[in-house]
Amino acid sequence: KPVVVESKKRYVLLNKPAGYVCSLADEKGRSTAAELLAPHFSERLYNVGRLDMFSQGLVLFTNDGDFAARVSHPSSQIEKEYLVDATQAIPQELVDRFCRGIRIDGIFYRCLEARLVHPRRLIVVLIEGKNREIRRVFEHFEIPIRRLTRVRIGNLNMDSLEEGKFRELDAAQVSGLLALCQEN
Repeated sequence: KPVVVESKKRYVLLNKPAGYVCSLADEKGRSTAAELLAPHFSERLYNVGRLDMFSQGLVLFTNDGDFAARVSHPSSQIEKEYLVDATQAIPQELVDRFCRGIRIDGIFYRCLEARLVHPRRLIVVLIEGKNREIRRVFEHFEIPIRRLTRVRIGNLNMDSLEEGKFRELDAAQVSGLLALCQEN
């Protein structure tokens, strides 16, 4: 099969709906976030980072491997902001311990920032974003999450991007995101 070098680098921000897997293909046949973009791009785009199937919000896609490696590496220190809507009041102890750091099943979780904006809504900012980190902290405190939405990645906000829709990033947005990356 001939290998062709991509002629154009693409940088796409998708507002992923819940129910989609962040993978190029799923062995269980579930819908993937990449499928939402496939009809619109001839290039093979892959996700930079992940959101679990039940979470929604911003996910980056690109065909630029250097960009993906730099932005997704934990040492880049790129902030990711989430809105967490719970089914019951979120205790201040959860907020305080998540900010100080908490060990759950041998894994240490700590957010950069967390603040209650409503008794059942929390804004959380993560740098590293371990697998299902927010969900595990909430499960530890036995607080069910109703909705988990990533609303910001570095300098990129959701703005008016509707669920299931995407927008291509302009050069200033791409360079702005790269400028936020700490040197490895």
